[in-house]
Amino acid sequence: MTTSAAWNHPPVEVGLVGAGPWARAMHARVLAAGPETRLTAVWARRAEAAREAAAPYGAHVAAGFEELLDSCEAVAFAVPPAVQAELAPLAAKRGKAVLLEKPLGPDLAAARRVADAVAEAGVVSQLVLTKRYHPTTRAFLDAARSFEAAGARSCYLHGAFLGGEMATGWRLEHGALLDLGPHLLDLLDAAVGPITDVRATGDPRRWVELTCVHENGAVSQASLSGAVAVPRAVTRVELFGAAEPLVYDTAGIDHEECWPVLRRDFATAVRTGTPATLDARRGLYLQELLERAARG
Repeated sequence: MTTSAAWNHPPVEVGLVGAGPWARAMHARVLAAGPETRLTAVWARRAEAAREAAAPYGAHVAAGFEELLDSCEAVAFAVPPAVQAELAPLAAKRGKAVLLEKPLGPDLAAARRVADAVAEAGVVSQLVLTKRYHPTTRAFLDAARSFEAAGARSCYLHGAFLGGEMATGWRLEHGALLDLGPHLLDLLDAAVGPITDVRATGDPRRWVELTCVHENGAVSQASLSGAVAVPRAVTRVELFGAAEPLVYDTAGIDHEECWPVLRRDFATAVRTGTPATLDARRGLYLQELLERAARG
């Protein structure tokens, strides 16, 4: 979707839950940038952090979650999966559109509660699967539709778990399978075909390998690690078949190009009432694959 066309609707008023590194680096500034959205309020369990996230954009600092819901028509979540799974159903029941992080929850049962609440309320939902909003990713997936892949290999590697702001508690506890797994499983499923089985080997806190069987008989593999001191994050997918390999590599892309597309997609879905492709149902499907992989 292009973002060059004029936005002819009122901005979607979005409340942000969370004020950590990812909330500040992405959610707050992107939602405040508009014109499709307006950051109306921020709430976090640490009031000082909420003030710091809200201040650059003149957003209201909500004293509680209910106050946040009273001040917006959509809610963006930038919190650990367990917190999202607790609060997102409450937002959906209040009729709020929800912008959700992956994974939906810390486990399949929690993810199902989120997806069920969204479905029952009939509200718009959208997943922040960052790379899916980049034009390069969309071009790759378009090309993959006509590529008959017999197999694929992929990797998502970075060193964020080794230290720094992104080495958060839930990531260190659950590791790469829950954090990075949704990205590669989503890409492989979209590029090769629906995944019918997936198995994991290795240590999710260090390095984990996934082997996926697809509905069309193709087999794909994925390597995941957040504990490798690479110079920069690596995300790569290679499709193999009778034609020359089809390769997707994020090394040369500017991730800043993702955010206007994500914002426009979400706001368009809210204003038109049109379900997003990357919605809570997609998140639940990915969580089912993660659960199957974790069982080995």
